[in-house]
Formats: sequence, C-alpha cells, structure tokens
Amino acid sequence: MRRAARGTGLGLLLACAMPAAHAEDVRLRIEGDAGGYLVWADNTLAGPVEVRLGSNRDDVAGAPELPARATVPARSSVLVSRVHRVPGADDGGLGLRLDSVPGSVNARPLDYEYLFPLHSGAPRVEQAWGGGHSHVDAENHYAVDFAAAPGSTVLAAREGVVMQVEAAPVGASDASTGHGRANVVRILHDDGSMAVYAHLQPGGALVRPGQRVRRGQPIALSGNTGASTGPHLHFAVQANRGMHLESLRFRMWAPGGILRFSEPPAEGD
Repeated sequence: MRRAARGTGLGLLLACAMPAAHAEDVRLRIEGDAGGYLVWADNTLAGPVEVRLGSNRDDVAGAPELPARATVPARSSVLVSRVHRVPGADDGGLGLRLDSVPGSVNARPLDYEYLFPLHSGAPRVEQAWGGGHSHVDAENHYAVDFAAAPGSTVLAAREGVVMQVEAAPVGASDASTGHGRANVVRILHDDGSMAVYAHLQPGGALVRPGQRVRRGQPIALSGNTGASTGPHLHFAVQANRGMHLESLRFRMWAPGGILRFSEPPAEGD
C-alpha cells in the first residue's frame, strides 16, 4: 500500500510504501543549510526501514546524488542527502519524494518451522500460495489466509520484536463499508525476516511496538478489517529485497502435524 502526502513551501511530495501503515511512520524532515537543505528520514517504527529519496525536478541536486538510499534503524533518524537547487533554477520547490520499505536489505532469513498462528481447532486454509484472489504480488505471493472466527486468538508463530501495530479502534470503518485498513501486527525476527498478521479485529492488538514476544504468545484477536471478503487471518513471512518486499516460502507446524502448502499449477500444465 502506497500513501502520499503533499506539503507546501518547499514543494514537498512524500510517499510511504509501507503496507498497512500510516504515512507518518517514516517522516521526511528538511532543515535549512548553507546554500541548500539537509534532508532527514525519521523512522518511528520499532524496526529498521530502507528509504529512497528522489526529486521530480531536474534542477535539484543532492550529495549523495538523487535518488539516494539509506537504511534507518529502529526509532532513529538518518541524514539521507544534502540537496540544493542548481544555479539558475527557479524557486519552484524541491519536489522531493521519500519512499520507504520496512526491514533491512541485509536480512538473511533462516529456514524455520513456524507455529500455526491461531488458538483454535484444525487449520482451514481459504487461500494459499499464489492464490488468484489477492496473493498475486511479490509481497503476498507466499501468504496464507486461515479461516478464523472474529475474536479468535492470534499467536506469534515465531519469537521476535513487535515492529509495527496498525490497530484502528473499535467503531472504525471496516470491510463492510468498503474502506478502512487491514489492522496489522508486524513482528521482526532475529534473522531480519518479518511476519505479518493482518485483518485483525478493531482494537484487537494485544501487544505494543518494541515489545519482544515469544513463540506461541497471544498477540491479537482476528477480525475482518480492510479489503477482506470474510473473517480470516492473513499470514505472511516477508523480507526486504532492496526497496521492495518479497514474501517467503515457509514451513509450519500445527497440532495435527506439518502443514503443506502448494501453488496452483501454471497455465498449460
């Protein structure tokens, strides 16, 4: 999900490529400098993000050159570039754009057997890898949608740090209104991969950003928020692959044994 906000004065254009996140999670900050401007990225999340700064104007230059990329650690700020207008440029603004993606590009995901993330009965898969309804892009291709009654307890499938919580309060818009965000908990693992638990109940987060959780710990209540056609839990393991997220294949254990997921056959097979 890409969100953009336009500012005034410096002709600011800010876009945040952070799925199910507020645009203000990663903020662009500009400070005056001798002959130019210092452009910072402020990361409010409890995990690293990668950012890319560019401009839609040919008469704006930077050091490092634009587009400039940087990794911003959890809850910290990084100077991305010093920018200035080239000699002879008009005063039409800087036209800056900041894109951000959660996670570190240096993530090295390990093979790991994840725990079934629902405290319920036998697993029932509504949509698996490569599902044609919504698992068609890179960041969701290896996601799995598990059937779950609203209010079902969601468990951490792996130990990690809560990086992000998107939890609209009770009474916020939901799928039935055709708008509203899919409430999400994103957990950062020690190897840099991230687990995403989505379509949670409004106000259903049981954890807070920065909290370390253990495998099997309750983290949320399932729901039916966002672009959902029915109550379920959307689960995916993702990694930052250089300014874009990719979902990863994963192994999962459930009370009845190992769960096996497969992709639909390619056309013509």
